[in-house]
Amino acid sequence: MWFSYFLSYSSLSYCAIQVVAGGGAVEAALSGYLECLATTLGSREQLAIAEFAESLLIIPKVLAVNAAKDATDLVAKLRAYHTIAQTHADKKHLSSMGLDLLKGTVRNNLEAGVIEPAMSKVKIIQFATEAAITILRIDDMIKLVKDESQGNED
Repeated sequence: MWFSYFLSYSSLSYCAIQVVAGGGAVEAALSGYLECLATTLGSREQLAIAEFAESLLIIPKVLAVNAAKDATDLVAKLRAYHTIAQTHADKKHLSSMGLDLLKGTVRNNLEAGVIEPAMSKVKIIQFATEAAITILRIDDMIKLVKDESQGNED
């Protein structure tokens, strides 16, 4: 069973037209972009977008922790590279920077061959977002039921 999963995942990466850098590069880039976007808004949406941006950094943090590396230092460096890549037109090559967990550094993961299918990354973020929304809706329903039952007791 695991072999068929491996084959389907491997064929996905071979058939994928687009690939992205692995090692937390996509999450760090998207987080930086969303943080900048959040600062342009002046409503409650700003808080939600900023929190979503922060939550994306959990992936590189967990990768670093699981590799027994200093997650705080590595993620800070990774964010710095992606901030520079997004704010300086001549530094776009830094957008492929990701974690090198063997050496405990940040490197260009596209050049190093650490890649992921772009469609896979899109689906992962989409499914995780949908799961979070579902949990929030369930939480809202539980609060609503509690509020209604408290109103009946009076």
